[in-house]
Amino acid sequence: MKLRNLYVAATSQHVGKTTSTLGIAASFKKAGINTGYCKPVGQKHVEVKDSVVDKDAVLFADLLKLDIDPIKHSPVILGKGATTMYLDNPEAYDLESRITMAERHLQDMHEGTIYEGTGHPGVGSIADVSNAQVAKLLNAELVMIVEGGIGSTVDKLNMCLSLFREQEIPILGVIINKVIPEKTEMVREYVGKWLDQKNLKLLGVVPYDNMLAYPLIWTISKAVDGTFEHYNEKGFNRVANILAGSAVDKDQMLKSSDNLLVVSARVLDESIQTVQKYSSEENHESPLSGIVITGEGDISDESLEYIKAYDLPVVRTELDTYGVVIKISKLEVKINRRTPWKIAKAIELIQDNVDIAYMIEKLKI
Repeated sequence: MKLRNLYVAATSQHVGKTTSTLGIAASFKKAGINTGYCKPVGQKHVEVKDSVVDKDAVLFADLLKLDIDPIKHSPVILGKGATTMYLDNPEAYDLESRITMAERHLQDMHEGTIYEGTGHPGVGSIADVSNAQVAKLLNAELVMIVEGGIGSTVDKLNMCLSLFREQEIPILGVIINKVIPEKTEMVREYVGKWLDQKNLKLLGVVPYDNMLAYPLIWTISKAVDGTFEHYNEKGFNRVANILAGSAVDKDQMLKSSDNLLVVSARVLDESIQTVQKYSSEENHESPLSGIVITGEGDISDESLEYIKAYDLPVVRTELDTYGVVIKISKLEVKINRRTPWKIAKAIELIQDNVDIAYMIEKLKI
């Protein structure tokens, strides 16, 4: 089975483009399609094989069992300073050729290839490689990801799709992501009506899932300018809930086994004793995934014994408890290869809520 190229774009950052693309790619693979992936224009990169590739390309190489090659999977990186360098001497950067060469390689290797866009539709315009321009270059069909709502969702769709209409890109359909679960049917009905009027296909409505927003202890440590004092190797523990200060709420604590205790050094002992008391009453092991200690003060032998008993990562920061909680609340948590539970959940959400069979049928050559 041979498929036309698929381009996945989003109305803005942080609406779930990568998680949606993960789900689509895994679903294509599950359907028996030899599926390729490419991030034609990337911004944030990592080093691989003495070169640089977009960080998302590494994630998809794991998923699809690809031997990652920057030329094929991440042909253009617009990192810091790249745009001014391009404008100073555009003739030195044949970005279009890099993208079309990657596409030729991938067509030979795969039955179908998914190309993931970058940021909002206009990203890359300064170097003539906006999402819409790249989709045109690839002769691809478009899936647009937009965050859930009604009025704001339609407004963003109308604005963002105009760039692709200008390039005469065929629009395969729209996925509405991160919808508040109790509003799913209302969003489906009313945004669906607008899409019908525009002869656009609603491919799916994907509910918001808290699990995709769980940060890692390591991510939190970085956000609060913290340093690990104990068990830094456990920095990849996930955080589902914050317990702030000494007034630990039992009901809140028992909702999860992935709580982060954020507490000043002077009341650390009291807080840990409270956690132990509530846990023992319910015959639970430790409900903590880690501890962030604010302010100065040593850890007592009793608290250290508890930390060692459960291998709890401990981060020390100069911020106060309130400052830490604010920093955490502002985190934009991205999916990556260190969060396998997020990858599994993203795939599940797309497979359960998006019409993958329709997409495959429409992409058949």
